[in-house]
Parts: sequence; C-alpha cells; structure tokens
Amino acid sequence: MTSEERKTARYIRRVEARQKKKAERCSKYDDFDTVFSYQNLYSAYKCCRRGVAWKSSVQRYITQAPLNLLHTYDQLQKGKFKSPGFYEFDIFERGKRRHIRSTVIGERVVQRCLCDNALVPMLCRTFVYDNGASMKYKGYDFAVRRLTQHLHKHYRKYGQDGYILLFDFSKFFDNVSHAVIKGILHKEFSDEKILKLTEHFVDAFGDVGMGLGSQISQVLALASANRLDHYIKEVLRIKGYGRYMDDGYLIHQSKEYLQNCLIHIKEICSMLGITLNTKKTQIVKLSHGFTWLKIRFYLTETGKVVRKIYKRSVTRMRIKLKKLHKMWKEKRIAFTDVYTTWQSWKAYALKFNAYHTIQNMADLYTKLFITEEWEGCNYALC
Repeated sequence: MTSEERKTARYIRRVEARQKKKAERCSKYDDFDTVFSYQNLYSAYKCCRRGVAWKSSVQRYITQAPLNLLHTYDQLQKGKFKSPGFYEFDIFERGKRRHIRSTVIGERVVQRCLCDNALVPMLCRTFVYDNGASMKYKGYDFAVRRLTQHLHKHYRKYGQDGYILLFDFSKFFDNVSHAVIKGILHKEFSDEKILKLTEHFVDAFGDVGMGLGSQISQVLALASANRLDHYIKEVLRIKGYGRYMDDGYLIHQSKEYLQNCLIHIKEICSMLGITLNTKKTQIVKLSHGFTWLKIRFYLTETGKVVRKIYKRSVTRMRIKLKKLHKMWKEKRIAFTDVYTTWQSWKAYALKFNAYHTIQNMADLYTKLFITEEWEGCNYALC
C-alpha cells in the first residue's frame, strides 16, 4: 500500500467515524415520527399560545386544541399538511418600512415543533459560539457582552492600537438564497419527510428571501450565513469576531489586514447571495469610538469599555413622554401605563454608562407627571 493509499484510507475512516458519531447524537432530530409526535406538538402549542392568548384567532384554536392538534398530527403523518398562507401587513419601525408575513396559529404550532425538535438542535451545533441571535441563552445582551470581552482582550495585548471592521447585510431576509438553505438542509438531514416539509415552508415565501414573522425564517436566515462565520474564524483567524443576525464586527490590530478581510468577505457573501450595505460597512479606529447594535462603544486609555445609549433612542423617548403626557391629560391613557413605560426604558438605560442621561430623563418625567394633584395618590409610585 502506497502512502497516498494509506492517507486516503485514514481520511475515509475519519469521515466514517464522524458520520457514526453524528448519527448517534442526532438520530432523534432526524426522524419525522419522533419530531412530530403528539406530545411534541402539544408542547409547541403551549409555547405558541404564550403571550397571545388574548387574540380571538388563538382563543378559537384553544377551545378545541386537542382536536385541532390531532387533525394536524394526522395531516403530518399522511404528508398532506400545507401552509394556509400569510396575513401580510406593513409596520414602520423608526421610520423604516417592514413587510410582515404572519402565520396562523395552526401553522405556528407546526413550525415551532419543527424548529425546537429538529432545525435548532441540528443547525445550532454547526454555529460558531459568537453567533448570538435567536439562540437559547443568547441574544442581544450576549452579543453586546461578547463584544465588550473582545475589546478587553484586544486591549490587554495591543492597548488602544487597533481597528474594528463593522459590516451590515443589506435587506438580509429579503435576499436569503433558497438554494443555499436547501443545500444546508440536505447536508444536515437525511429524512425525506422533514426535508419536504421544511422546503415547503421555505418555498412559501417565493423564489428568494424569507419573510419576517415566522420562526423558521429566523433559524434558516441565521444558518444561511454560517459559512461566512466559519471562514472568518477558521481561515482569516479573527478571534475578535461576532455576528448578530445581519450585523457583525472584526477586531484586529492591522487596518491593512482588515481591508484584505473585507475583500474576502465580499467574495463569500456573493457566493451566498448576500449583499453588503456599503454605507454601514466601514473600518474604524478603536480609540475613536464606534456604533454597533444601536450602542456607542468607546475604548478608553485605561482599558475601560464605555457603552453609551444611542442618541436617537434618547430623543425618541423624550418625544414619547411628551405624547404620553398629552394623552394622560386627555384621559386616554392610565397613569399606570405611563409608569410602566418609564420603568421599562429606565431598566434598559441602566445597562449603559448613562447616569446623567437617566437623571435628565427622570427630571422630564417628574416635570410632566408628578404634579400637585397627583401628590397624594400616585407620588409613591415614582
């Protein structure tokens, strides 16, 4: 046996060992009957009704939930389950138009069952640790905390010297490639029923893109850029890297190296059908401060990471308080609702280095709502 033949044989043995290990660990996630058992459907139903049981459509579903779930279970077992379509509407978030495709409670139960018992366990094992969106025990706070840790690690080695490459995907959900998603699904799953049902949900959004408003969109959109995460971590060797859905960053001491990284990132994105937002993609010197996820970060000379509230969010809250004051005066809103809104924003603001901002907002709140006529009954609440 030649050296090449021995090398090939070793490679085949390693591949077979990995496949065997994967099959043992993931067999319960790659079996349609196990994933869509009646017990799993009922657990998914209880999760889907949480927080939305006041809706009339959900209440109608709840009144005959066992029968509805049994009907869904029979359809799934016979391979006849079809998406009933979407409720489509637009919302405007901070002046930006977003088109929402909301699903009915019956389809949400099936998607929840599929995601919780198959897609998430199988796909999240392939994600890098610093991919924090839509994952259990992770999220927005996790992403912010990881960036802070990366800045501290960089400071211990290089001080303030260094740069950060910030990138953003343009219309990420609208441009998700179905071919990329289906390639990932066929690589991870072998059960034809699971593949057929998942591809049915994907094709319901059209030829390209994933709509906002479905759980399956969050999971599969996150997985569609997984190749980029591994390329940055494993090929470009960037340790200070993180991504939160369509926003990401790379930290390095060399600006030239980050410029080279950006070229490679554009190449990978073009393969994945992802378009970079040129206006938001930039390389910034760490000592000058930068904005990521609506937070202003500063790395000081002493190594402290200062996190400031995004200025526009403060402005919006001041405008909101004044509108709430007008509504309260006209008796269109209760004072308890105003108080809840104020406490919610205050809890959010306490996560930042924003003592004076909070005090100024508290002064405005006191000026608008704590008056002599409320002194006796509601002053204690504030």
